[in-house]
Amino acid sequence: MSVWFITGAGRGMGLHIAKAALAAGHQVVATGRNTAKVAEAFGPSENLLVVKLDVTSPDDAIAAAEATIERFGRIDVLVNNAASFFAGYFEELSSRQMDLQLATSLVGPMNVTRAFLPAMRRQGEGKIISISSTAGLVGYEFCTAYSASKFGLDGWMEALQTEIDPFGIQTMIVSPGFFRTELLTTESTQYAELTFADYAARRAQQEAFWTGANGTQGGDPAKLAQALITLDREAALPRRFLAGADAIATAEQKIATLQKEIDAYRVLSSSLAIEG
Repeated sequence: MSVWFITGAGRGMGLHIAKAALAAGHQVVATGRNTAKVAEAFGPSENLLVVKLDVTSPDDAIAAAEATIERFGRIDVLVNNAASFFAGYFEELSSRQMDLQLATSLVGPMNVTRAFLPAMRRQGEGKIISISSTAGLVGYEFCTAYSASKFGLDGWMEALQTEIDPFGIQTMIVSPGFFRTELLTTESTQYAELTFADYAARRAQQEAFWTGANGTQGGDPAKLAQALITLDREAALPRRFLAGADAIATAEQKIATLQKEIDAYRVLSSSLAIEG
C-alpha cells in the first residue's frame, strides 16, 4: 500500500487518478480548492484524506504536505495534476492571464513538490508524476500561455530528476494527447481578455474549435489513470510517458522535424567552434 497525493482531484483527470489509486488499495490524499466538492466526488473511505489546496499558494502546499505526513506517515507518489487553460493569441492574452497560467500550471507544481521533497529525501524514495501535455512538445496556435507553462514544466522536471535521483526519488512527465476531461469546460478554460482586429477572424475559428472539442476528445481519462497505476508497479518509472496514440504521433513528428533541421544545417552548426 502506497500513499498517493493528487492535486486537482475533485474532477477531471485528477478524480480518475485518485479513484484508480483507491481501487488499487492505496491511501489517497485528494486535494482541491473546494474540499466539500472533492469529498462529495468520492464519498467516505478509510484510505482517503481530503485536503484544501490552492497550488498557487506555498502556504497551502506546506500545510497539505504536513497533513499528509501526519495522517499517513509518509508520501510515496505525488501527482501534479491541477491545471487551467488560458486560450488565445499572445497579444490578446493580458499579462494577468499569462501570470495566472504560469502560476497554476508551472509554479503550482513547483510549490507542491518543494513541500514534499524533504519527506521524500528522509525516506530515501518517492515518485513525482507531473501531468504535462503534447503542448509541452509542440507549440500550438492559440496556446501560447498554455504551451509556455507546459514547456516550462517539462524542462523543470527533466532538470529536477538530475538533482534528486541520488536520493532515490523518481520523476515522470506524462504527456497526454486529447483526453475527455474537464479542461475545455468553462470552469477551466478562459479566453483572451484583449482584442485586436487583426486576429478577429482566426480567433473566432479557434474559439469555435476549442469549444466544439469539449466532450469529443478521443482519450479515456479512466484508462490513463489505470495506466499510471500500471507504471507505478514497474521497477522504475519512465522519464516520460506519451499518453495516447495522438501523443505518440505528435512526438514522432517532432523528432522528424528536429532531425530534418539537424541534417539541413549540420555543416553550418558544426563550423562554430573556436579554432586553434
